[in-house]
Amino acid sequence: MQVFQQVIQWFVDLGASVMLPIIFLVFGLILRIKPGKAFKSALTIGIGFIGLNLVIGLLTDNLGPAAEAMVNNYNLSLQTIDVGWPAASAIAYGTLLGSMAIIVGILVNVVLLLFGLTKTLNVDIWNFWHIAFTGSIVYAATASFALGIFTMITHSMLLYFMADKSAIYVQEYYQLPNMSFPHGSSTPGFLLALPLNWAFDRIPGLNKINISPELVQKRFGVFGDTTVLGFIIGIIIGLLAGYDVNNTLNLGVATGAVMLLMPRMVALLMEGLTPISEAASSWVQKRFPGKELYIGMDSALAVGQSSVLSASLLLVPIALLLAVILPGNTVLPLGDLATIPFMICLMAAVFKGDIFRTVIGGALYIVTTLYVASWAAPLITKSAIASNFDLGGNSSISVLSDGGAWTTILFSGLGITWLGIGFIFVVVLFALIYQSKIKGSKKIES
Repeated sequence: MQVFQQVIQWFVDLGASVMLPIIFLVFGLILRIKPGKAFKSALTIGIGFIGLNLVIGLLTDNLGPAAEAMVNNYNLSLQTIDVGWPAASAIAYGTLLGSMAIIVGILVNVVLLLFGLTKTLNVDIWNFWHIAFTGSIVYAATASFALGIFTMITHSMLLYFMADKSAIYVQEYYQLPNMSFPHGSSTPGFLLALPLNWAFDRIPGLNKINISPELVQKRFGVFGDTTVLGFIIGIIIGLLAGYDVNNTLNLGVATGAVMLLMPRMVALLMEGLTPISEAASSWVQKRFPGKELYIGMDSALAVGQSSVLSASLLLVPIALLLAVILPGNTVLPLGDLATIPFMICLMAAVFKGDIFRTVIGGALYIVTTLYVASWAAPLITKSAIASNFDLGGNSSISVLSDGGAWTTILFSGLGITWLGIGFIFVVVLFALIYQSKIKGSKKIES
């Protein structure tokens, strides 16, 4: 068992840009795609992920210092530092329990597929760190290894349920056929967006507002172009950060570059995914007529969409403002400000790309994440110490994305006992069974 875990860990350490091509090459060969075509598709997927990571790195490298400058410029001081998802994943995988998350996630996926309780075949293996994160927090709070494993099982079931539930939005809005996002940072926002969208539709005046990228470009011409809009938003952030003219202009060009390059990297990734996705769909239809199979992917496929990026950049100063004015909040957002596109991408799909609704909904979501992340800070700090994570001199750390998701308080707050996690397990299991009985997919209302 230990040897198997070491092999899995070695595989994960290869990184998504190497690991995913290997998975898709094997998957393509199983689906009887010609070896040459399967290899080229798999390699293109890897190159696409490298491109995505480069662009996300460009955003992070420029947005991070700007956020820190805003913090210093306005003398913001909060006792808990948001260390971001890279640190969270290191904390999650840094314990023995966390290292077992990949095995747990795969086994749960296989069992649910065999019993017809999910349509999602999750190939996004690296992102099993999300369930490792909640499992590690529960373990830190209870010292029960078994309860930590049970938490990871239950959380993975919940992610597959929400991936299936949100798949129609992923496929129709983002034009990603046969795909879903079993992503721990994205699906929590999806469930919040559903009631918010219902409420927005019923608020007089607000239900008449619809600010889409297409409308902005039509009304403002060149100034509504997504690249130009990214440049303008970058300039605004630079001014709020107190940058000089040189650094402000550089930040503007960098954010404009992100708006231009991100969709092109996603398109490159889709070029590699399309042949395999089509082959998988044909294979399922041939052997299981009437059945659907979704390929579970990283929500990075959606973060390049113009509504998502525009709303995310606008939410950066809003997140910092909220952190200061909300009574009882102790978390200073920093590390995960560049992760906001992942947090709101499914919200944007529910809002059909309406930037106004996405910003309002995203701001409300950030309010909840700040409070949950503040509450979870002691447990996250304890988990970090247990995984030998370097706190960098900070006495209290948290994570805005996963640490602030409602799933964190669900598992480590309301369900911190065997009875609590067991109750959540039963509810999720019945939800999966009920969802599996529903025939066909409902289309998004236009």
